[in-house]
Amino acid sequence: MTVTIFSVLTAAIFIFNIALAAALVFLERRDASSTWAWLLVLFFIPIFGFFIYLLLGRQLRKKTLFKWEGSRRIGIESRIAHQMNELNDGAFEFKDPNAKNYTDLVYLHLRNNGALLTQDNSVQIFNDGRKKFDSLILDIENATHHIHIQYYIFRLDELGTRIVDALTLKAQEGVKVRLLYDDMGSRSLSKRHFKGLIEAGGEVETFFPSILPIINPRLNYRNHRKIVVIDGQIGYIGGFNVGDEYIGLSRKFGYWRDTHLRIQGSALYPLQTRFIRDWNQASIRHDIEYHESFFPLKQEKGNTSMQIVSSGPDEEWEQIKDGYLKLINLAREYIYIQTPYFIPDASFYDAIRIATLSGIDVRIMIPNKPDHPFVYWATYSYAGQMLRAGARVFIYDNGFLHTKMIVIDNKASTVGTANIDVRSFKLNFEVNAFIYDEKVSTDLAELFHRDMKLSTELTYMMYLDRTRMIKTKESIARLLAPIL
Repeated sequence: MTVTIFSVLTAAIFIFNIALAAALVFLERRDASSTWAWLLVLFFIPIFGFFIYLLLGRQLRKKTLFKWEGSRRIGIESRIAHQMNELNDGAFEFKDPNAKNYTDLVYLHLRNNGALLTQDNSVQIFNDGRKKFDSLILDIENATHHIHIQYYIFRLDELGTRIVDALTLKAQEGVKVRLLYDDMGSRSLSKRHFKGLIEAGGEVETFFPSILPIINPRLNYRNHRKIVVIDGQIGYIGGFNVGDEYIGLSRKFGYWRDTHLRIQGSALYPLQTRFIRDWNQASIRHDIEYHESFFPLKQEKGNTSMQIVSSGPDEEWEQIKDGYLKLINLAREYIYIQTPYFIPDASFYDAIRIATLSGIDVRIMIPNKPDHPFVYWATYSYAGQMLRAGARVFIYDNGFLHTKMIVIDNKASTVGTANIDVRSFKLNFEVNAFIYDEKVSTDLAELFHRDMKLSTELTYMMYLDRTRMIKTKESIARLLAPIL
């Protein structure tokens, strides 16, 4: 009898796995590498594999998550159409001749993402967490109308409490404060932790909150964006989250090397729009309606040209990855890449390999320690492949490298939230600034060179000399790379 029950149960699990596998192949139409990875998970761990699939594998329904009618009121859509028409006719006026060299990339982002090109921006670069958050808190303290703040990770430790206290004081003064955090990235938080801020008049929302007490069934599709907009005049975008580790107070990670931008200028219009769309998706009763005070007239702050580009699983195309690929293809002298996770898909890997084999100076910088072990060993494996193609790889030794940055030729660059991996390309909601400015790009390149002095260059001979244990870790991680 026991044998019969076991046989029936085994057969049921086998049939269930076949049905789920068929759904993966014929209904969800994933790319081949992701499909094979999930098939291996389902067949090698047939019971637990199903629950892993529920947590990590389900696709997001293709629908419009981020509607906001207010974007028509500020004229962004008409300005995008106007810019595209002028670019098509060769009549667009580039204020910076350097930016004109990247007309194809500008047009790609306009058509693929509706990313308006703005040319009157001032950019300040932060590569140190303490300086970035000191600047942010000072800007919060000087706010007069509204503060919109969004982070993937928000911890109520020393830094987080300092920021919330500053926000609470401004809310008490009558400044409209809105704080948005991701439920998975900030899983230790709930709205009750912001009681003082809410009682002062602030509003707090959670992106894709859990429907279960402990487990969030949507481990994928997280809002990885970090955006701050203050009074419609000052914006922040980049890699820093909110937590003590980001100001170097973690024993595990030590110094935290990241890159963040403080922006003034017309780029605040699309950055503000991005925040409002994210907020309204998460909001239950506090949707933001259009008001001209969110989009004040801009006095020219600088001459940096840039586009704010966002991407996510709600879109048909992988906009930020497409921008990365186009940027790489436009390089003529060098490509510098800093990323904590280097797990490229086939298209990105081929673009970098071809650039390297074409004589472009390709340098990739990765961390010397993992914050996610499987991801780290997959990164190490792909770095080895790049060495074989002729790229140079540097392992950052001065703490943890979390920067998401690409610079080419001292002329164009991108900084934001998107890593070089499938999760950022396909599964997370991300945002990057694409910058067409020699000074900003040169400054970012100089930071890369400074970081090289704090790094160990990984040679191909060193990579070949790795231990058998490391090779085993790499093999397992590479097998799971499409779903990491």
